[in-house]
Amino acid sequence: MSNCCLSGPFHSSLSKLQSLSIIRLNNNPLNASIPDFFANFTNLTSLGLSSCGLYGRFPEKVFRGPTLQTLDLSNNGLLQGSFPEFLPNASIRSLLLSTTSFSGALLDSIGNLTMLSRLDLSNCNFSGSIPKSIANLTQLVYFDMSYNEFNGQIPSFSMAKNLTQIILSGNYLVGSINSTRWKELIKLVNLDLGYNSIGGSIPMSLFSHPSLQKLQLSNNNFSGGLQEFDVSSYSLNTLDLSSNNLEGPLPAAVINLQGIKSLSFSFNNFSGSFQLDGIQQLRKLSNLDLSYNKLSINYTGTASPLSFPNFRTFKLASCNLSTFPDFLRNQSTLNSLDLSQNQIHGEIPNWIWQLKSLMYLNLSHNHLVTLQGPLLNLPSLLNVLDLHSNKLQGQLPHLPPNVTYLDFSKNNFRSVIPTSIGISLNSTIFLSLSSNKFHGDIPQSLCNGTYLRVLDLSNNSLSGTIPQCLYAISESLGVLNLRRNNLSGPISDKFPGNCGLQTLSLNGNLLDGMLPKSLANCTNLEVLDLGNNHIEGGFPCYLGKISRLRVLVLRSNNFHGPIGCDGPNFTWPMLQIVDLALNSFTGQFPKKSFSTWKAMMGNEDEVMSKLNHLQFRFLHFGQFYYQDTITITSKGLAIELVKILTIFTSIDISANQLHGSIPEDIGELKSLYVFNLSHNALTGKIPPSLGNLSELESLDLSSNKLTGEIPIQLADLTFLAVLNLSFNQLEGPIPLGRQFDTFSNKSYEQNKGLCGYPLEKKCTSNKAPPPSATKKSKRKITTTLIGFDWRFILTGLGFGVGAAVVVAPVTFWEKGRKWHDDSIDKILLVILPMMGLSYTGCYNAKVEAEEGLEDENAEDSEDEDDDNEMEDEEICGRYCVICSKLDISRKRVIHDPLCACHNSPRISSFSSTSSSSS
Repeated sequence: MSNCCLSGPFHSSLSKLQSLSIIRLNNNPLNASIPDFFANFTNLTSLGLSSCGLYGRFPEKVFRGPTLQTLDLSNNGLLQGSFPEFLPNASIRSLLLSTTSFSGALLDSIGNLTMLSRLDLSNCNFSGSIPKSIANLTQLVYFDMSYNEFNGQIPSFSMAKNLTQIILSGNYLVGSINSTRWKELIKLVNLDLGYNSIGGSIPMSLFSHPSLQKLQLSNNNFSGGLQEFDVSSYSLNTLDLSSNNLEGPLPAAVINLQGIKSLSFSFNNFSGSFQLDGIQQLRKLSNLDLSYNKLSINYTGTASPLSFPNFRTFKLASCNLSTFPDFLRNQSTLNSLDLSQNQIHGEIPNWIWQLKSLMYLNLSHNHLVTLQGPLLNLPSLLNVLDLHSNKLQGQLPHLPPNVTYLDFSKNNFRSVIPTSIGISLNSTIFLSLSSNKFHGDIPQSLCNGTYLRVLDLSNNSLSGTIPQCLYAISESLGVLNLRRNNLSGPISDKFPGNCGLQTLSLNGNLLDGMLPKSLANCTNLEVLDLGNNHIEGGFPCYLGKISRLRVLVLRSNNFHGPIGCDGPNFTWPMLQIVDLALNSFTGQFPKKSFSTWKAMMGNEDEVMSKLNHLQFRFLHFGQFYYQDTITITSKGLAIELVKILTIFTSIDISANQLHGSIPEDIGELKSLYVFNLSHNALTGKIPPSLGNLSELESLDLSSNKLTGEIPIQLADLTFLAVLNLSFNQLEGPIPLGRQFDTFSNKSYEQNKGLCGYPLEKKCTSNKAPPPSATKKSKRKITTTLIGFDWRFILTGLGFGVGAAVVVAPVTFWEKGRKWHDDSIDKILLVILPMMGLSYTGCYNAKVEAEEGLEDENAEDSEDEDDDNEMEDEEICGRYCVICSKLDISRKRVIHDPLCACHNSPRISSFSSTSSSSS
């Protein structure tokens, strides 16, 4: 009862017909689940329920029916299930589950289906490796497991002598294909292993296989060259090796494949020359694609155009062509022509527009200057016309009608856009006139393109206001790019309630007025770029409900007031690029706002798992995407991002009037690449948590009022390429090591308190040690207990040499001892007062040993209670000038109470270190 418009569900009375052996209800809108009672039909041999809208879970018991031979559940996308353990000697011969939601792994017991001849599991959700027991299925004729999630290696099929089809494309298979003895599969017709990760070399025996007609190995990792092969059969009609890593010259034997119809070697590394005239003898060839290799295509043009085969697809992109192959003028069946990225000069010949079957034409990235004649009689079937990145000039030609995709960008057209342009846009989905020299107003007739999904008029000299009707058609419009023109006036507050915009780019115009609140209706917005205009108003909190926003650029406008908004509805969890620079924003850094920017908080593994580009897919029947473009300031340079990676994150709030401190929580934005808060009025210290920004490449905190030391945790930022801390009030030593060894003194200028490399000002010993001897970052683990500091080692060495010079004459020469004491006394009487210390001479000093001992013991006990506090407190009392030393951690000074000590003023702990060293 197939194709009888029967509706479900299955009536329970059907369970009484247990003698049924054949049930075929294919192509009926049953829209029901499958009842368990089918497993009770002991005579059932065939169950056909394909394309019935079935859902729910398929009863596993049905698979174990003792007489079941054919089971067809294909094309029921909502039907779920998995394979059971198959019993030995099962009777199933045909198992068709394609385009269902069956999932799980294939068990080894599938090898028990020894009678199986047809297995189709394509477009399901199976995973895991393909069991080696598949080799037991010696009766297989048709085998299709394409577009699942299978991994591992391809099993051997050598025992299945009757196999005609092996289709495993669209999985994650690895390994090589040399293990299977392909010549033993004497009936093999189709081998499709495309879209996997299979590597190694391609067995040349496949090219001369006696029965093989289709060999499809595209989008894998095959490498090496192709050896010459013997063409003993003319069976091969489809050969697709595109998108691999193959290299070397193309085998000359390719020209001898007399039965070949489709030949694709694109996106490899083939080199050498290829004689295009040689394809004349391939009389059946209709599809040729040699694009994107390192080939040089030679064409003499001496052969008769009529001697070439009739093509449907002809693609020679990036093949070093210098002229149009003129035999194409007689190609009456040609529907796809791609000669892009070549070296073709001059004009586009008129005969191209006479190819009546032409549907796709790509001549982009050449040196074409003019068109022969107007585009009035274009082929009625033409859908895609791509002429971008040439040198076409003059006025824009009349656009062909009914074309879906039109790209005239990056040429030299100098004219106004014709007011009647909309007449030709009845079917247009994509229109780009960007990067030309168009001037004048934007024509109102563009709004006649009711099917427009992408409109790009950027990088021209267009003036006037934005037509009101463009806001109205934003219901269907996905991308509106008018950046870098001379457009003026306010942005209209007419965005419709069901606005469908995904990208709105108006950067680099003369727009003014307030940002319209109706923009919040565009809830699909991912890219909002309004930079470099004269727009004013406060921070647009009403855009908070646009949860998909990824890029927000308000740079160089007249925005003012505090940044950030309160309330639970204000979250931008996908925001990755924020540029608010060169405005008049005030208040403190927006801590509450950035805490909701979850896209900047992921670790490296989370972010890389979602690696992609921001893009807008406007044609779902092909690979047609619009790539978003924005300009950011990174590492001191204006950089245009043509393909915006979803992992790229940036915050630029420079040149505003922010004050207060940088919050410690900024360290949560672990995937941040660029961070710029320069030219504000920020105060406080640089938070050490910035050391957690492990992906950071550019950090600019210059021209603020930051104080304190540079956190040593910043030395852990291994990707930091640009650092600017200039024009602040920082002090202390500059951290040493890693990226800090690469920065110039410009990174630190106008910070009077900073010292150390690369500045000329050296740090004295009363300064904190470099990172190697101080507390390590929490993110690093070290096995070194005590860091070495060569300054202190050399100091100790100096003391040793000095002691030897002093001790020797004092020990062995009595007059020398007296001379030594007198000399030391005189030196100290001169030097110590200059350092703020009092000294009365070694022999006249009044030593109070007991008092000194009490004082010193008291100080030592306090030091032991809290060593860290001693670094910040002042110390006063009596200190030995010569007999002081540093403890091993260099945090405090230890004094010898039996040494002659002298009164000194109140000094800091670092000053006492200096005194002891002197």
